[in-house]
Amino acid sequence: MDLLTWGRSPWGEWVLTHVSWNLFWASLYAGILFFLAHASYMLFSAHRKRPSAETDRLEAARKDLPEKIERHNLTARLFHWVMAASMFVLLFTAFLPIAGVRFPWVQWHWMAGLVLIAAIAFHIIHASFFLDFWSIWVGPKDIPEFKAEILREFGHDVPGPKSGKYPLGNRLYHLAIVITGLAVSISGAFMLVRVRTPLFVRNPYLLRDFTWGVTYVTHGLAGTGLVGLVIAHVYFAVRPDKWWITKSMILGWITRRQYLEHHEPSRWVVGRQSSSSAAKPAGQA
Repeated sequence: MDLLTWGRSPWGEWVLTHVSWNLFWASLYAGILFFLAHASYMLFSAHRKRPSAETDRLEAARKDLPEKIERHNLTARLFHWVMAASMFVLLFTAFLPIAGVRFPWVQWHWMAGLVLIAAIAFHIIHASFFLDFWSIWVGPKDIPEFKAEILREFGHDVPGPKSGKYPLGNRLYHLAIVITGLAVSISGAFMLVRVRTPLFVRNPYLLRDFTWGVTYVTHGLAGTGLVGLVIAHVYFAVRPDKWWITKSMILGWITRRQYLEHHEPSRWVVGRQSSSSAAKPAGQA
């Protein structure tokens, strides 16, 4: 199976033109196989939250914590849902025509692309200056947590640390979505100059043929990768054991017990506030 497509330039040179759309079907099937395999595995998996007795002891000792603890403020939640909506529009308008559904998709596609680019730019500024920027990233500091999580998955009762504000799976997914999201957004921004829009003067000669080929391949690879990533994200969002995370992206908060069941208080420090208000994570404005 050819992964890339080639064509001849007006000067007779072979240049990249795009990815093979077989990659779309490969990514789609990979996403479906992933959630089927994971759902089957979870039937036998030792779940990762604290035992009830241990959580009871923590809850009794931490009565200073509010009943509702803020996990995502309103701005962060609005960004998430705007990005989600634009992402779905982009994927549907990009791949439905490939699946045989014909409609005037180009205008919807580039408009949704502009919304996604604006949302990402806003989020970079918001996360850098108004949120706890490093809480979502993975690094060497997470190796003990990773080892403990693996051992717990195999049924071992180990004292390794729980997650900070974001579970390890969330942080790994965030890294993947950052790479693919930036790749699809930056390449898409260049491709806008090849489309007739009221924003730019169309200029298909802005880049050399070879560079345009690399741009289209980058856009195609990132786009097909997002198909599998979005399937995985939706799957985890609707799982009953993950619904508490999804609910926090709708309402903004989790309960005190959920905080103590799934998080390490020393790694996600919640300020002491009255029970009538939600607490903010350390470093968050």
